[in-house]
Amino acid sequence: MTLTLPKAIHELEFGHGSCYGKEEQEAVLEVMRAGAPSCGPWVKRFEDEFARYCGTEYGLAVTSGTTGLQLAMIAAGVGPGDEVITTPLSWIATANAAAALGAEVIFADVDERTLNLDPASVEKKITPRTKAILPVHLYGQCSDMDALNDLARPRNIRVVEDAAHAAGAEYKGRKAGSLGDIAVFSFHQQKNMVTLGEGGLITTSDKSLYLRMLSHRSLCCLTYDPKGKYLPLDETIHPMGKRYWFLDFEEIGFNYRMTDVQAAVGLVQLRKLDSLNQRRMQIAAAYSAGLKDIRGLTLPFIAPGNKHVFHIYCVLVEDAFSRSKEDFMWELYTEKKIKAWSHYMPIHLTTVYRQMGHGPGECPVAERLFEKYVSIPIHPRMTDEVVQYVIDSIEDLS
Repeated sequence: MTLTLPKAIHELEFGHGSCYGKEEQEAVLEVMRAGAPSCGPWVKRFEDEFARYCGTEYGLAVTSGTTGLQLAMIAAGVGPGDEVITTPLSWIATANAAAALGAEVIFADVDERTLNLDPASVEKKITPRTKAILPVHLYGQCSDMDALNDLARPRNIRVVEDAAHAAGAEYKGRKAGSLGDIAVFSFHQQKNMVTLGEGGLITTSDKSLYLRMLSHRSLCCLTYDPKGKYLPLDETIHPMGKRYWFLDFEEIGFNYRMTDVQAAVGLVQLRKLDSLNQRRMQIAAAYSAGLKDIRGLTLPFIAPGNKHVFHIYCVLVEDAFSRSKEDFMWELYTEKKIKAWSHYMPIHLTTVYRQMGHGPGECPVAERLFEKYVSIPIHPRMTDEVVQYVIDSIEDLS
């Protein structure tokens, strides 16, 4: 069948992400007029508002989700000799956060329907060396957090949510970001809300964890004038006197601070987040209605009690479908101009993790699903015409 290309066909080349408007432009100009500070008042406001949105006590803005995960692992006390259990289905940054600190990454398998971490598999992987469990709210749907917390808490294991896909998602009425000890969000250009290409934010309600992450975000610097960037010097140990300029550094830290111009955009995006997610859910509902009768195509499953915000709309190409996964993706791209993707390469099958001793057979469910899953474009810039074109194109290939 020959289909008419929609006017906004270019929106199918970049199949994910958010959208900017005049409000974001004005926010950028306002910060520029103020000298475009780094990690100043806009960052603090963004941290406070995002934490309030998630229902946590503290927020900490960072340069990316990747650096946020590293700070979370540091705060959790992860280091050489420890084990961190996580999923093989994620961007590699999830596992790298633990591996970079010298810990051993243990991959547990995933649930067949949600593709999220399977608590039954996690339980089998727990040892006395397990320091943290790192679930990913894959594609915008929260993991089974009650089950994971029930495994972790009696054993004093930290639970760190990788919520990179899940800004605004909910689990049994609670927001992602408030479901573990620490949570990490990404505002990369492909995410549900964005901060000029890169950015991230950490949430927690544990003050000691927050302070440790704040310190490591800013080089573990101590000062008499912290301004929200640093930790204060203890004047009972180091009386200031006339030495207002004095600094000290208590550990090896990093500069992972967000800029005010990013935070200003983040504040606008946060105010829009629920409506942006609502559009994603509308598109997902249209996809599910339009594709439900196609033989050999399994559509996303939403677990009871979850609010799925569809960072990604993932279908499974089964044996009964007319084409293989590879042929389906190639023909969508070359014939229909629709750039589908495969999220993600199982981390334990990548070269670097094979070199660490991982490999095929470790997570059989994830490996089987990898041969099936395809992400089709979904983002709030898509018009109804574009959405229908995607549906018609998939039907045409079925």
